Amino acid sequence: MAAGVYLHIPFCKSRCSYCDFATDVYRTSDAVEKYVEAVCREICNFSGTGGNTTVSECVSGRSKLDTLAHTRVSASFPVDTIYFGGGTPSLLKPDQAERILETVGTKFTIESAPEITMEMNPATVTPASLKEYKRLGVDRASFGVQTFDDTELKRLARGHDAQDARDTFAMLRDAGFHNVSFDLIAGLPRQTLSDWEHNLDKALTLSPEHLSLYLLEIHEGTPLAEQIKTHRQPVPDEDIAAEMYEMMVDKVTAAGFRQYEISNFAKPGFVSRHNSKYWRLDPVFGFGVSAHSYDGSQRYANDRDTAAYVKKIGDAGTAEVTRETIDQASEFVFLGLRLTEGVDLEKYKNRFGRDLLSEHAREIERLNESELIEVFGSRLRLTRRGMLFSNEVFQAFV
Repeated sequence: MAAGVYLHIPFCKSRCSYCDFATDVYRTSDAVEKYVEAVCREICNFSGTGGNTTVSECVSGRSKLDTLAHTRVSASFPVDTIYFGGGTPSLLKPDQAERILETVGTKFTIESAPEITMEMNPATVTPASLKEYKRLGVDRASFGVQTFDDTELKRLARGHDAQDARDTFAMLRDAGFHNVSFDLIAGLPRQTLSDWEHNLDKALTLSPEHLSLYLLEIHEGTPLAEQIKTHRQPVPDEDIAAEMYEMMVDKVTAAGFRQYEISNFAKPGFVSRHNSKYWRLDPVFGFGVSAHSYDGSQRYANDRDTAAYVKKIGDAGTAEVTRETIDQASEFVFLGLRLTEGVDLEKYKNRFGRDLLSEHAREIERLNESELIEVFGSRLRLTRRGMLFSNEVFQAFV
């Protein structure tokens, strides 16, 4: 089973009001360069591989990245997806992204035809930088549109406008990106059903290959949470948000997208291979500030503070702050339920030696009576209503 590699790049042009991720405002190129060096060093210090590459050799990287997919190094973990997340990874200079990718290639076996995704925000790329990213093997762009409404963009402190989004998408197409995903958020403060329909129509008109459509979550400690607390923004209407969810499923599936996860829709052949690893409980190794990893039995995470991360890597070669052995059976169920195909009951029995329907008979009966869950053939899956109340369902299996 091939693993995935996640690379967290925390830098952004500005801090979005709703964001709860580990991010930092891009202030100096020197700070970014030191961070890139730290990420490369952390990758070099990865101990899960069987190779004997020294840190100094590893940091120097390979001379030609285009040989990466055809090179086999002594490694325990083959990798077929690499994901630059953030933050705004498209603020990296192409040579910085190249050094990180080359370093990954010294510690992991890169399978042929890997999926390499980079999260990008409007107005953070140029035709020249996109051409370079494409040369490096980045073949998928996860594009942070969030909304096509300029007023909403200002409220969210996004740092771009709707025209920037359209222009950047055109640049992606001109650069040869044929696998583009849009991120959009529903249920924003003051957002109406008509506003959300407008966003969906704009996205469908541009016709990306993938859509990630999220209902807004308000996280304590974010500027948006403070704005709502002090009545500068209204509390989002949950009933309207539910209507938005119903609308998006209908409109997007009618346009030829298949819903394969609660919030994700893809045209045929364009399911996110990397994100699917999380929902299927496959190994993913994360590098960078706040990055989380799962090695098949344990989950561990890095420090959330960028300065602390860089210092810890420099001092000790690791910035790990938490590690736990997970309840694999429980996570297999509630992560699998995020997928529209649901949980394979036979696979669960073969993997854990237990019958899921008998083990959780009372919970499943209650959820079935509430029309939140159903048994369909050999699978347990959420109903459409269950997708709206998924957190309630997941709690039954924790």
